[in-house]
Parts: sequence; C-alpha cells; structure tokens
Amino acid sequence: MKLLFTHSYFLRFDPKQWETATPYPPLATLYAAAYLRENGHEVLLHDVQFEQTPEAIEPALKAEKPDALVIYDDGFNYLTKMCLTNMREAAWEMQKLAKKYGCKVIVSSSDSTDHAEEYLSHGADFIIIGEAEQTLLELVNALEKNQPVDTIKGLIYRDNELRHTAKREVIRDLDTLPLPAWDLINIEPYREMWLGRHGYFSLNMVTTRGCPYKCNWCAKPIYGNRYNSHSPENIAAMIAELQQKFGFTHIWFADDIFGLKPGWLRDFSAAVQQRKLKFSYKIQSRADLLLQEDNIRHLAASGCDMVWMGAESGSQKILDAMDKGTKVEQIHEATRLLKKHGIKPAFFLQFGYPGETMDDIKKTIAMVNELLPYDIGISVSYPLPGTLFYERVKAELKNKTNWTDSDELALMFSNTYQPAFYKQLHRYVHKSYRKHQSLNLLRQPVKSLRSRAGLRRMLALPYYHFSALAGKRKLIHTEPDAARSL
Repeated sequence: MKLLFTHSYFLRFDPKQWETATPYPPLATLYAAAYLRENGHEVLLHDVQFEQTPEAIEPALKAEKPDALVIYDDGFNYLTKMCLTNMREAAWEMQKLAKKYGCKVIVSSSDSTDHAEEYLSHGADFIIIGEAEQTLLELVNALEKNQPVDTIKGLIYRDNELRHTAKREVIRDLDTLPLPAWDLINIEPYREMWLGRHGYFSLNMVTTRGCPYKCNWCAKPIYGNRYNSHSPENIAAMIAELQQKFGFTHIWFADDIFGLKPGWLRDFSAAVQQRKLKFSYKIQSRADLLLQEDNIRHLAASGCDMVWMGAESGSQKILDAMDKGTKVEQIHEATRLLKKHGIKPAFFLQFGYPGETMDDIKKTIAMVNELLPYDIGISVSYPLPGTLFYERVKAELKNKTNWTDSDELALMFSNTYQPAFYKQLHRYVHKSYRKHQSLNLLRQPVKSLRSRAGLRRMLALPYYHFSALAGKRKLIHTEPDAARSL
C-alpha cells in the first residue's frame, strides 16, 4: 500500500514552544515509516511541524493519492502526551481532508487513545492503541488483501458498533527495529531554527521505550510500564551515522528514564569513547537513580551536560501522595553529585496536586532557591485518562479536560486555591528562582564573568528582584490569607 505519514504537532499552534524554538523531528513517526517500508510498503512523509494550517497537507493528498493517511504522533515527545486541543482539532481537519480524497485514515497518538470515539466520529477509520509499529503493519497488510481485522491486536474501530481488539504486546528487542527513516525528513528548518536561536543544532534520539515506575499522575498510553532498551553499541553506532549525516553537536535523549538497565551507562560511555564521538546531551531521570557516583561519572564521560530530574515537589507529603517513590533528601544528593561532576541539574516541578497547602508550596520554593538547579520547568497538576489521579478527580472535570496549548496551565479540578493563583504562582516561582540565581552569581563574580549568560543573569538581578515582589503582590491579591507567608 501507499502510505502518507504525518503527525499532529504544529509548532505554530503552541506559542510558548514556537517562542522557545527547540523543534525536534517526529521520531516515532520516522520509526514507523521505516518499519512499514522495510516490510514492502511505499511510504511518504508530510511533516507539519512548521506548517501554518492543517490544510497544508492537501497538496500531498491530491498529488500522491495515498491509499491511507497515517497520523502517527511522536509518542516519545512529552508535548504530544499533553493531548493539546489545538493539535486535536488539526488532526481532525487532516482526517476530513483525507476522506475527501478517498483515503483510509489510521491514527496512533496519546490523544486518540484517550478520545477514540471522537476521532472515529471525525473521520478516522482505525485507532491504534499502544506501541503501534506491529499493529500498523498487520492492519495495512490486511487492508491491502481485503482481509478481516478483528484478530489484529491493538485496534479500536467501528463495525456497526465500537470494536476493541486484544491488547498488543510491546517489542522487547528494540535493536531489531530499522533505523528511523531520516531520509524522509527535511532537516533544514530544524537546523536553521536551532542555529539561529541557540547557536548549535540538537537532534532527538531514544535508547529505551516505556517506564516501570508508577507515579499516579503519569499517563503512558503508548509504551506503558514495560522498559525495553536498545544496546549501547546500537545507539553509539546510530549516533556516529547520524552525526556524519546531519552534523549536530547535541542530542536530546527523549527516554522517559535514561540508563536504568544495570551496566548500560558504563557500556554506553565505553562505546562512545571507543568511537571517539564528540557531542553533548540531555536526559530525563529520577532523583533515586542519580545517587551512584559511578553512574554520574559515566554520564559525564559520555557527554551528558544536563539532567532533567522529576523533582516535582519539595514536600515529602506530596511526593508520597503522588506515589513518586522518591525522597526530598535524594533530590538534594542527586543535585550535589551532578554539580560535582559538571552536569547541570534541572527540575521538573508540579504545583496544585490535591491536598497541597501553602506549607507544601513554600517547601518546594525553598528547595529550588537552596539547590539552585540550572533550570526549572513548572506545570500544574494535569489529570490525563489512564491514571489513578484522573480517576480521583474526573467527577470534577466539566467541559474542559485538556489544555489548548502547553502554556495554558489551567487547573481543571477543585483544589486548595483557585486556578488563577496557580497561574500566577508559576510566574512568581520563576522570578524568585532567577533572583536567587543572580544573587548566587554575584557571590562568585570571577567565575560568573566567564560566560555571557552568567553576566546577563547578574545584571538582571534588579529586574528579577522587583518582578518577584510584583508577583508576590499579585498572589496576595488572588489568595490574601495564604500568600502573605511566602
């Protein structure tokens, strides 16, 4: 069959991310296209990342006349897991256009998993549930031969009534997968945006699929709780090939958890050094996985320069309520070890979890201002289907169950404070943190003056100081009794 692949993440529809200007190609889409091509199907790709409207796909539908449009989102990218309504509506518009040209429509995404009936009612023929490559291949083979699809695992579709087939098992040996179909992507817009805004070019890769931990707010509709890994040698070989092809100097490893398998970090570091590869990279991890100094050494030796840690909260009460399985003390120790070995720690933080009080919020702010990570990313608690957290609050979710874009940060359930408070808290914590960063830089001026970034942050102290004061006043105006103690 002739398959036109695309995805539903339009960078322009997410103003914060457009301004941040750190675009990454749709990696999962490229894996799927390569898998279908390896098995004898003709594959094309229309990358909508930089398009202005979903109608931009129509010329490809008209010219190529594909048998099926495959909307296959990048399940490795956290932005697609947020199930933003801007992207949902774009997907539905592309489905509508595909039906206009007589195409079958197949969708694989976190959002279509959560809202399968809505996607089907807007023109999709099949929704793939879970890891999708094998299901997609079996489905396309069956459609090509006009065979029934009811025995294919991992599908939702309509046949007079809504049908759910059996669950699909995950691929255990990831090294059996072909390399992503990088030849299908136009890499230049990505390179140009990175170089123009940041002065270097970063590319995305993954070494694993899935996460075995069970934080009760974390949705895993595609790869689930299984943890399967490429071999270190496979990843090093892939880096060598892609670096020669694209010339990047930085990698975002988009794994939920990087290097969990015992010995993997050691072997990866050895493989990188054996090939004499030169690049830096960032990863995502947990505080309790960053406590063995040998592993931190392996990360540093292989080029890791930043670790985004799922810190979430400085309150042990909240971490326990989340079933996070980590301790506040571990966040402190992991931060110390990373800094010791020249790796920049960065924190993911979350406010608004049920039961959080001002005392818990103050503990989180105090932790950030004491440890001074290199960067922070703040969200408010966001209930997604398939999580225990969602089940607890779904009765309170009314007309709104998803954000429009990644910066909306709307609290969609009843909590200790009103939604406007959390929106303002996000701004205040950023300004307070930057103020403390600037103060710390002033205490070590010789070191700080070695970089332009350090100089800029020192000079920005008055701005952050007065912005933090203004932010606190707005918080007090929103929640007078609670916010005065900040």
